[in-house]
Amino acid sequence: MKTLQIGMLGCGNVGAEVARLLTSDSGDFKARAGAELELVKIAVKDMEKARPGIAKKLLTSDADSIVNDADIEIIIEVMGGIEPARKLLLTAMKNGKSVITANKALLAKHGAELYDAASANGVDLYYEASVGGAIPILRPLRDSIVGDHVTRIMGIVNGTTNYILTKMDEDGSAFANVLKEAQALGYAETDPTADIEGHDAAAKAAILAGLAFHSRVSVDDVFCEGISGITATDVSVAKAIDHVI
Repeated sequence: MKTLQIGMLGCGNVGAEVARLLTSDSGDFKARAGAELELVKIAVKDMEKARPGIAKKLLTSDADSIVNDADIEIIIEVMGGIEPARKLLLTAMKNGKSVITANKALLAKHGAELYDAASANGVDLYYEASVGGAIPILRPLRDSIVGDHVTRIMGIVNGTTNYILTKMDEDGSAFANVLKEAQALGYAETDPTADIEGHDAAAKAAILAGLAFHSRVSVDDVFCEGISGITATDVSVAKAIDHVI
């Protein structure tokens, strides 16, 4: 049976769990992929950080060595951000490696460049986890309804803002109070800017629109307005005229 060597870029909370899954698999992945999956290198910033369940021999601080390793066929990118992720993935695809990423910010900003690179180099670019990975929605848009004409996409794409607005509507609570509650419950990040200012939703909208409408949509094309300026009074007035925020 063929062995597919995998390199990972990044090893934060998500990356660490992916690494543990790949190194502790009991055979499910092998059966589904029809190949042995071997995680051989992980690029990290801090070589000394404790990472339970992950062998230190897999770690390297040299991300370039992973995307230029001739034996590695698949790159999993979980480092986040735009750079150096963009440059590393372009190099990986130029070197004939398929890429898996959940980096919505990168895809929303430079998706067209990455799609073109994948096509030009005959490799695959998978990004299902970047938007609604638990639904799923990207693969059906790309593969299952290609013969249909999509006219609009409607839905909730950010759980943090949905929770905050729902609580403000139901309880009449102030934005700041609900945000603190959401952070205490783990629904909002310590730095919630990407969520409450709409950046996360805008990135997801760009990716969804590009797939649904067969176009090239950048996050720069998406109008974005956050919810941090919404007050309890705004919510109350909306209710009074039979509207909802």
